[in-house]
Amino acid sequence: MEAQAQGLLETEPLQGRDEDTVASADFSSMLSEEEKEELKAELVQLEDEITTLRQVLSAKERHLVEIKQKLGMNLMNELKQNFSKSWHDVQTSTAYKKTHETLSHAGQKATAAFSNVGTAISKKFGDMRSHSIGYSIRHSISMPAMRRK
Repeated sequence: MEAQAQGLLETEPLQGRDEDTVASADFSSMLSEEEKEELKAELVQLEDEITTLRQVLSAKERHLVEIKQKLGMNLMNELKQNFSKSWHDVQTSTAYKKTHETLSHAGQKATAAFSNVGTAISKKFGDMRSHSIGYSIRHSISMPAMRRK
């Protein structure tokens, strides 16, 4: 029995169409005049409380802005602080650390590969240069000998 009773009670807030259904229902015929007067008084009191709360909230927001101005805090500073905190949070995350480690390792491998390619190219140019110098010396020596003939 209790499980059935719990099933009848909804714990979710009213949705738009539920509010429309409740609003279109006429409960006033079920209420006595005394109950209507009590509800009207409660309605006025709630509206007054809401107005007061809005005024208090507005005053507190103005005071907050004044305090921030006195402390030199402005929107730019807050954005910088938020960005710095967010960047720090990203850097301390596990995913960032793993990605950083992987990219660092890949960078080291790429650097080693480029170094090897650079060494090979340098060696090849060195070989070509020494070959060309040898050729040039031989050519220089043989040319005068050819001219004497």
